[in-house]
Amino acid sequence: MTNESVERERRVLARIPGGAQLLSKRPEQFAPGQWPRHYSRAKGVYTWDLDGHRYVDMSTSGIGTCVLGFADDEVDSAVRDVIANGSMSTLNCIEELELAELLCELHPWADMVRYARSGGEALTIAVRLARAATGRSTVAFCGYHGWHDWYLAANLAGPSSLDGHLLPGLDPSGVPAQLAGTAFGFRYNRLDELEAIVAEHQLAAIVMEPVREHDPEPGFLPGVLELARRAGAVLIFDEVTSGLRVNTGGIHLQLGVEPDVAVFAKAIGNGYPMAAVLGRAAVLEHAQRSFVSSTYWTERIGPAAALATLRRHRANSVGTRLSAVGAAVQAGWRAAAEEVGLDVRIHGIAPLSHLRFVAQPQPSVTLFTQLMLDRGFLAGGSFYPSFAHQDEHVEQYLAAVRSVFAEIRAAQDAGSVQAALRGPVAHTGFTRLT
Repeated sequence: MTNESVERERRVLARIPGGAQLLSKRPEQFAPGQWPRHYSRAKGVYTWDLDGHRYVDMSTSGIGTCVLGFADDEVDSAVRDVIANGSMSTLNCIEELELAELLCELHPWADMVRYARSGGEALTIAVRLARAATGRSTVAFCGYHGWHDWYLAANLAGPSSLDGHLLPGLDPSGVPAQLAGTAFGFRYNRLDELEAIVAEHQLAAIVMEPVREHDPEPGFLPGVLELARRAGAVLIFDEVTSGLRVNTGGIHLQLGVEPDVAVFAKAIGNGYPMAAVLGRAAVLEHAQRSFVSSTYWTERIGPAAALATLRRHRANSVGTRLSAVGAAVQAGWRAAAEEVGLDVRIHGIAPLSHLRFVAQPQPSVTLFTQLMLDRGFLAGGSFYPSFAHQDEHVEQYLAAVRSVFAEIRAAQDAGSVQAALRGPVAHTGFTRLT
């Protein structure tokens, strides 16, 4: 880091708690003291930091948001058009209707749509409507669903209740103690755990990611649906991360199970804030009874960006391309690891690929990030492909991976992985920064 960068780090940590608005964008999650915190420009698969270095982004493509690539020309053009004609008015924008009709066309089981601007708040809307529709309070969940009280209430029963749901270390500080006993987690593909919750509690909703690390086992999702019906609970699919990865819409469309509500954010706006809660009228119409309303949910940029993103996504079969790029990277990881005898674990569906080093996992992945930064790549333990990733980007990346894997294997054999780091080991989960 340059002296200017070091001073900037000092300033940002003094003014912004944690140094970022999103845990997943903290440099401490990748390579503390080395991963660039700020960017000056992003286009396609490239990101420029404030010191003028250009990187090929082979990590998360904007934490899963830019499914078409950074600053996509067609989406940006649509946004510029609505800005030119006013992004906010006393009246409502017609794009809200056009987007609702398109989302219901893509998801024929759904009748109605409400909007928000982020995934966490959209999930909170969905849970509120489920509670209103059923007159109950308790929620069963599987997976990671954001920062709001309804979800973090699970950790009121114990500080590690959420640890198996993607993100460990989430302290429920500030969550009302009265919410204890309102949220219970079950593990993916463990229908027996959900059955136990249903047997003991009157559920308002079952909230889950239809796919996360791997595909559902045969009978799991149909079993969840049957339990929801038996319990009179609203089945909510969280498609904030999985949406638009394998098709134009929700991944549940390929899995053959229709929920009562599905929630989208992240990729739906290709980098512009947008979220949608779509579902059956019997649930969504409760937005007329329970107060769900916010001024900036009516601005015009989000719906315009989502319309442009969905139309471009469908016209170009983007999901098919993402799966192909992700599969190529997974195959490249395996081949490179086998070549040097490096023990790794690769998991996740192709468009949501994850890499784990078996020996010294955190020091090794930190060293991986450090060595890839040296070669001009933003890279870590996850790869979310975008439509902007071309074959040459994948080839260049995998050539660098082969070289880096060899260095990591040598460092592991010599017991010098940690000594090779130019900074601290990457954090895991939620860690307070001092």
